[in-house]
Amino acid sequence: MRVLVAGGDGFCGWPTALYLSAQGYEVLVADNFSRRGWDEELGTESLTRISTLRERVDRWRELAGRGIGVAVGDLTDERFVYEVLEGFRPEAFVHFAEQRSAPYSMIDRSHAVFTQVNNVVGTLNLLYAIGELVPECHLIKLGTMGEYGTPNIDIEEGYITVEYKGRTDTLPYPKQPGSYYHLSKVHDSHNIMFACRTWGLRATDLNQGVVYNVETEETTSDPALTNRYDYDGIFGTALNRFCAQAASGNPITVYGEGGQTRGFIDIRDTVRCIELAANNPPGPGEFRVFNQFTEQWSVLELAHLVEKVARTLDLEPKLAHLNNPRVEKEAHYYNAANTRLLDLGLKPHLLNEETVERLLLTAMENRDRIHPETFVPQVDWRRPHYR
Repeated sequence: MRVLVAGGDGFCGWPTALYLSAQGYEVLVADNFSRRGWDEELGTESLTRISTLRERVDRWRELAGRGIGVAVGDLTDERFVYEVLEGFRPEAFVHFAEQRSAPYSMIDRSHAVFTQVNNVVGTLNLLYAIGELVPECHLIKLGTMGEYGTPNIDIEEGYITVEYKGRTDTLPYPKQPGSYYHLSKVHDSHNIMFACRTWGLRATDLNQGVVYNVETEETTSDPALTNRYDYDGIFGTALNRFCAQAASGNPITVYGEGGQTRGFIDIRDTVRCIELAANNPPGPGEFRVFNQFTEQWSVLELAHLVEKVARTLDLEPKLAHLNNPRVEKEAHYYNAANTRLLDLGLKPHLLNEETVERLLLTAMENRDRIHPETFVPQVDWRRPHYR
């Protein structure tokens, strides 16, 4: 199968491209390197040293005896989108190529506008190109569990059956996004659903939880293939930030009381979910939704887990509670369905002390690359800034 991985130089995209190539797929990576540019903008960098994309694919060819193609360009450029699809003619298109940080989208007006234009316009260009050039191509779109918010009822996988005034219908599950980034994902979902219903396209929306771990079998096979490790307050997840804070002797900072609960998934399961979706495509006109997470944790539970493992490594972290810069419920009901990928054969890697220890050891080995000033919350959801 020919698979195009857009955003294939990024945290999820790179290990996905490697994994699919290792399984025998013909892989083309498309990227515009904006993620690396955002590090420069924010004054941070991956905790791990990452090679250039060209160095990565060259080393993979040497090790695996098979190549990964590269196309450099931006999905908001319709000419690039049409050219790359016409040249490669993918049978599956894995779409990671979006600005993925909620805090980044909330910095100010320009960052909010950029996030929505980049994400929504890029996906629209892609839908039109698929419809015209490769209508049988299966679009595998990375959505987010953050589209749903934290409703006081169970979260279903994309749809909910409603009975109202004696009538029944199955409708898209109501969305309560918590940032302009999450709103862009909701717009994507609506646009993709419309394209499937109107043009007969086929798409899978993978509403992914928070991804933890940074390593897969392929990324650890050679230093040139190392994946990025984001730990800062803008792009870093809470677990990564907690590990970097503990490793560098800084307090583990919990926003608010830490009762916020979310779905989580190991990066090793992310790449497997992509393969399962690709090997089991929907029918023409079908827009299906999988909730792509394997377990639920609260922020405070993660902090206590990192604290416990850190002490076994002779670290002495302290927990600190900060005023929550986000507008979100401190404590809430959270129970989301996640059966469809399990039914397809996913065997989850669940978060344990061994995984946290590996993240801590990686952070300790790279202490000189930690920028403690980036731990501090830099974005306030409550105050709109023009620039």
